[in-house]
Amino acid sequence: MSAAGMNEESYRRVTYDLTLSVANTLLELNPNLTFLYVSGSGTDSTERGRAMWARVKGATENALLRLPFKGAYMFRPGLIQPLHGIVSKTRWYRIFYSVFGWFFPLFKALFPRSVMTTEDLGRAMLEVAKRGASKSILEARDITVIKPLTSGGA
Repeated sequence: MSAAGMNEESYRRVTYDLTLSVANTLLELNPNLTFLYVSGSGTDSTERGRAMWARVKGATENALLRLPFKGAYMFRPGLIQPLHGIVSKTRWYRIFYSVFGWFFPLFKALFPRSVMTTEDLGRAMLEVAKRGASKSILEARDITVIKPLTSGGA
């Protein structure tokens, strides 16, 4: 969810309150669950930065990491290229993708550890859900190197 056009109270209600409500319900139903949260590059774990969205996302991440899930992983992707007909609900992103979409192969070539597709992100999330990761907060550079094991079993 984009914070564009939202005040902090509204953004916190959707980003923090709703996420924690869902997480706590899932925890009650299955404490052996691995919880994955898509945050964003630039999220502020200190919760004291200038950017409202980064503080709220940081507070959400911190609260999720305190919950006693089997595993909890915070994904902080950078630039994501939508594939397979995926369209952002945020008007500004739709404009960005329509104007600069043809640059994605160049961006990916120049910044291979910062740019990913929706498919790359989804596959990395599935892999972490199955096998875990070496750390709880995964930045774009961490996400782009996660590759599914091809051992035939899942």
